[in-house]
Amino acid sequence: MDTLGVTSPQGVTLLGATGSIGRSTLEVLACHPDRFRVVALTAHRSVDRLLAQCERHRPRYAVLVDADAATDFQSRVRTILPELIVLSGEEGLATVAALPEVDQVMAAIVGAAGLRSTLAAVRAGKRVLLANKESLVMAGRLFIEEARLCGATILPVDSEHNAIFQCLPNGRLPGNGVRRLLLTASGGPFRTWPLADLPHVTPEQAIAHPNWVMGRKISVDSATMMNKGLEVIEACWLFDARPDQVDVLIHPQSVIHSMVEYEDRSVVAQLGNPDMRIPIAHALAWPHRMASGVRGLDFCALQALHFEPVEEHRFPCLSLAYQVLQQGGTAPAVLNAANEVAVQAFLDRHIRFTDIARILGEVLDALPIRAADTLEAVSEADAAAREVATLSLARAVRYPTT
Repeated sequence: MDTLGVTSPQGVTLLGATGSIGRSTLEVLACHPDRFRVVALTAHRSVDRLLAQCERHRPRYAVLVDADAATDFQSRVRTILPELIVLSGEEGLATVAALPEVDQVMAAIVGAAGLRSTLAAVRAGKRVLLANKESLVMAGRLFIEEARLCGATILPVDSEHNAIFQCLPNGRLPGNGVRRLLLTASGGPFRTWPLADLPHVTPEQAIAHPNWVMGRKISVDSATMMNKGLEVIEACWLFDARPDQVDVLIHPQSVIHSMVEYEDRSVVAQLGNPDMRIPIAHALAWPHRMASGVRGLDFCALQALHFEPVEEHRFPCLSLAYQVLQQGGTAPAVLNAANEVAVQAFLDRHIRFTDIARILGEVLDALPIRAADTLEAVSEADAAAREVATLSLARAVRYPTT
């Protein structure tokens, strides 16, 4: 038996292989070919990138959600990878998430699009490496109950939640003398901007995160701190915490990824360079450790670590996240759906940066909150929120094109 506690390579399905988390995961897996084998890779419609990944990592299955992209992909791999099985659609994602030869599923599809396939992995009793926070935001109770019923193991990959997991004795608050969780946030690129300048933020400025290399949507969420709001909701479900036990603290250097404060007022923190390969490697190897390919911290070069409180008037999206936590039911799903619509509209230059929070508030005010006890109820709330958010876009001031 090797240092990871396994005798043969573990099979891995990577949901969302062509995104930033997916690419980082493949980098880590490539460092440990004796410990892991890639069984399935999936993408939405990125044919060229998925093809290159399949040629490099030689999975047994490939999935493209978009049917036309899957047809194109199939025609191109027929001669170069004849044994590759190509699937499509949500059904294809669910199939590769539950394959018998798969031990671990990296759930890295961004947004609500990743809910059903991540839930399929949970229902198959897999070890789920959760980078798709929206699954817990939208359907936290359902997700956790299914994991318990089906014997699935959920390991957080978000750097903040992975840090908390490392700082807790058994991954849960109750019974461990925990006073509160402290999620750190960089504050994004506009932390020190005058408030009067925020309506003039461009998409290019919003996606230029000062510390992390991330996708466009999550970069905008970091700039509004909606990403941190979603993480607060996720933390409550992952660690069985109350909303009042989860605080957010701005830490511009992104070296301390999160902290746990105990009743005796001692604080345990997890530190590391801002590189997603660290939490990915931790989750893949848990309960053991293995190399991530990331350089170590140079403490002498750090010089100083700074902390600031969150200015609620600067980051209203964070307050909305705490609001929907208190409301419960379908409220978090409504918030998430409205945010996805609003962020895409901003990236497409249809609305201003400051319109995002306004639209979210309008959607939350417009829709009733119902129980989120079935996937159908969550999906209906998601669809309704997208419809109302789209109507709200029409009332926004158009983004200036000159």
